[in-house]
Amino acid sequence: MATYKKRGHKPANKKERDEAIEKQSTTAGVFNTLDESASKTEQWVAKNQKHIFIVIGIVALIALIYVSYQQFIVGPKDKEAAEEFYMAENYFVAAQNSTAKDSLYNLALNGGDGKYGFLGIIDNYGGTDTGNLAKYYAGMAYMNLNNPQEAIKYLKEYKTKEAVTGALAKGNIGDAYASLGQKEEALKFYKQAASFKENEFTSPVYLLKAAKIALLLKNNKEALTHLKKIKTDYPNSPEAGQVDILIARAEAGN
Repeated sequence: MATYKKRGHKPANKKERDEAIEKQSTTAGVFNTLDESASKTEQWVAKNQKHIFIVIGIVALIALIYVSYQQFIVGPKDKEAAEEFYMAENYFVAAQNSTAKDSLYNLALNGGDGKYGFLGIIDNYGGTDTGNLAKYYAGMAYMNLNNPQEAIKYLKEYKTKEAVTGALAKGNIGDAYASLGQKEEALKFYKQAASFKENEFTSPVYLLKAAKIALLLKNNKEALTHLKKIKTDYPNSPEAGQVDILIARAEAGN
């Protein structure tokens, strides 16, 4: 049967007295340690409070500057950039359905009718969301103008978490390197495009491109990896229809 000691219980023998003394000594030691630690902390805070307040003030100031910058500078500039972007985007869209593609893509890049093109938007509003998107469009315009070096430059500068344009940017960098004969670089960016927020629209496209260029590089093992992923993960994609032939080719070592 379990026993317990009532409050005020007096030790009945020497063993109990020794245990009580030891317990009191331990408890006192713990409190003494806590008191010493608290005292040292208070002393440190008192000694360094000036520096502490300076650090707190700096953090608060940085937060205030950031909020003000976003509200009073970035916000209005992004609105201005969006108004400029509208005309450049119209030129870009028109170029895709026109026989005068080069002139329209150039207008999209350099502007017209008193409005900035994508390059002007980047120069004047580069820190805004619209300025960032202009980098994507500029890169794509340069791809359509067969200028892979400039396309690579602007597409690499484009930063996004958006699945489709993010994958297309990396995939077009791969295309640009492929057109320059830089197959290793092309393969690297095709793989990045395929794995960028994997989805059924862009992933199989760039897995197939990665597989084909891996075959050109005689890296059949890697090609098989990409091809089998298409077959397993994207069996209903248009690219899946080409997989079996390419797998046979890779396995044959051709």
